[in-house]
Amino acid sequence: MDRYYDDCTRFARRMLGNRHDAEDALQEAFVNAYQGLGRYREQDAFRGWLYRIVLNECRRLAGRRWRSERRLVRDDGALERLPGREDGAAELRDQLQVSLARLEPILREALLLKYGEGFEYTEMAQLTGASIPALKMRVKRARDQMRPLLEETEESE
Repeated sequence: MDRYYDDCTRFARRMLGNRHDAEDALQEAFVNAYQGLGRYREQDAFRGWLYRIVLNECRRLAGRRWRSERRLVRDDGALERLPGREDGAAELRDQLQVSLARLEPILREALLLKYGEGFEYTEMAQLTGASIPALKMRVKRARDQMRPLLEETEESE
């Protein structure tokens, strides 16, 4: 848990859009991982196995809480109102989070796994159950949709 907690936290926060939901998802995911250690096969990468559990928990939590919504963040403006926006890195991070929140969950998931967490497409396919061509298309669509969202976010400031 100590080894992967920070990475899993970052991924869950980006997927769910806020710290509280990410902590709920992580708590359940780590309990599920502990209980499922007997089913872990050593030929699988532990990191990938754990991320699959975290990803499934994020999906479950998001689906349960916001079935009628397509986006996972309730208040698009909440991230824009965070303190410390004068810092360039914090501002860019906020812009990215706002733009990520506006992506469809399936595209956000693919983009975060590829660029946020550094998974290869083969690992992503094992995690998500999607084919490699489908994942490549999701990442491409996510990148294509992020460009105008980031430009829009920059212009609104």
